[in-house]
Amino acid sequence: APARAHPHIFIEARAEVQYENGTFTGIVQRWTFDEYYSSTAIVDLDTNKDGIYDRQELAELAKVNMDGLKEFAYFTTPTLAGKEVKLGEVKEYWLEHKDGLLTLVFKLPFEQPILSDAKDFRFVIADPTFMIGFQWAKPDPVTFSKGAPKSCSAKFGAADKEGDDQALRGALQQQFGAAAVAMDGTVEVHCAP
Repeated sequence: APARAHPHIFIEARAEVQYENGTFTGIVQRWTFDEYYSSTAIVDLDTNKDGIYDRQELAELAKVNMDGLKEFAYFTTPTLAGKEVKLGEVKEYWLEHKDGLLTLVFKLPFEQPILSDAKDFRFVIADPTFMIGFQWAKPDPVTFSKGAPKSCSAKFGAADKEGDDQALRGALQQQFGAAAVAMDGTVEVHCAP
């Protein structure tokens, strides 16, 4: 029988595209982990035994997560006009615990800002090895930071599977060596001039 990969961790993702002075500067991501990962990850982390997991108690786990994600470019692949956008260094991140679920929040900057009216700016958040199953949260999975023009929009599945999508697919394959990548989560971002 053929072997089939399946996720071991499920993440519901939200993204806030950061807008500043007519440019996109990065993406703040909020990843909410499934209940099974959340419950096992926090074992023995409530050091003061008050039943509440605060940022300080979760700080070491957040660091471990971010150190591991850096190796995989945070499972985030942005492209502009078919070329991969280089990522900057993540300096702000933390974990939150609410209603039994862990949420990792991190600010992923671009190495260089992207003009907000640039054409063909896209990004995808995905694990091509399928160890982690990402899905977009509902409603409003992709938003824009304060001050962004109302003309800014995020369109899902916008890339042409045989055209523009090839750049994202190629970038992911180069990063992770995956033979095939599902690109249903591609997001096209644009602000009308």
